[in-house]
Amino acid sequence: MASNYKYVILGGGNASGYAAAEFVKRGGGKGELAIITREPHVAYERPTLSKAYLFPEGAPRLPGFHTCVGGGGSKQEPEWYKEHGIDYKLKTEIKSADVSKKTLTSTSGETFSYEKLIIATGARAVDLATDFKTPGADLKGIYSFRDVEDADSILAAISDVKSRGGKVVVVGGGYIGMEVGSNLSKHGLDVTLVWPEKHLMERLFTPEVATFYEEYYKNKGIKLHPEALATSFEGKDGKVTHAVLKDGTKIEAQMVISGAGARPNVELFEGQIDLLKDKPGGVKVDGKMQTSNPDVYAIGDIAAYPLKRYGITTRQEHVANARQTGALAISAILAPGETQDFDYLPFFYSRVFDLGWQLYGSNAPDDETVFFGSKADKKFGTFYVRDGKVVGAFMEGGDNDENAALSKIAKAQPKAPSDLASLGVGLASKL
Repeated sequence: MASNYKYVILGGGNASGYAAAEFVKRGGGKGELAIITREPHVAYERPTLSKAYLFPEGAPRLPGFHTCVGGGGSKQEPEWYKEHGIDYKLKTEIKSADVSKKTLTSTSGETFSYEKLIIATGARAVDLATDFKTPGADLKGIYSFRDVEDADSILAAISDVKSRGGKVVVVGGGYIGMEVGSNLSKHGLDVTLVWPEKHLMERLFTPEVATFYEEYYKNKGIKLHPEALATSFEGKDGKVTHAVLKDGTKIEAQMVISGAGARPNVELFEGQIDLLKDKPGGVKVDGKMQTSNPDVYAIGDIAAYPLKRYGITTRQEHVANARQTGALAISAILAPGETQDFDYLPFFYSRVFDLGWQLYGSNAPDDETVFFGSKADKKFGTFYVRDGKVVGAFMEGGDNDENAALSKIAKAQPKAPSDLASLGVGLASKL
């Protein structure tokens, strides 16, 4: 069976949902666009899963967080796509792609041809068993965390975990580790975080900032094991019972969550378009999300593009990036004359317990850092200074106006004044 479309989006994550919204906004024709995904749901706001879906009470459920509600747009349920003549192919896994022939072939043998292709295959959670070959990682009770089905499996197992001891080990000290760990502790589970870096969220937090969150987690009863690797798992009757660390320490666990990172899904296109093997990895695109093949674009987690305000190439696994690159690629295809090169301001945020932080701009290990505010008041932050300019700004506990000030500062990249620490976000008023 063969299907022909003018445009095909391969992948059904955040980026594809926002691309579809832009397609409709730009007057794309009915029957011209297909979205193909192996997932059973149309696009949804994936950050909801780790930030709120695991709440013990009042947790959001589909269809409540389908795109584009997170970006202030309409909730695009399956009926929305039908109404606008977009064919959404759910539970359809593509096994091969032929860019020269402009065809995709599914595992069931169906072929899809296109004039323009947008690759939105996203990233997959690192699997402890298949990616790291960790002994015992195939035991029951060990979960990856990437989609609704993963989250549902974890929620369904909580009662059984409680009945057998209630102990959970979360592998990873980044977004997934911190957010999932905090939410599972709200269920009354005994949570331990294990991660290899020196402190939590090492890529974004300074040691001074990380200390605040580590102490906060400890006060919530969460146990922390920094600079530790889970090198194997032990079990009984096919179920996990312990995580074993590199130093031989055994941690009891009736559940293990892997938050060990993600890898871009680019294998279908190896040898057909330019991919980046070294950091940041992914599909190499220009400022309009166009790949080395003029009829192929890439968006979301896999797109490695020029971050022109900092003069580097970046790949951002973040919802803000997914939303903007999805819309931009459609704009570049349907309205090339009015589409400017992508000028992205990196943005990260998180919410755990009663805390919430945002970070705008760039940060690097060798940046000078300037702390401001008060940890005691849970209202503090860090400026990242490079070559004398403020290139990034982080703040915990900021209100809407303060977070807007962070963004303004990061965009302007002003010269760092001598009183930067005392000014804090007040620097924005001087720009």
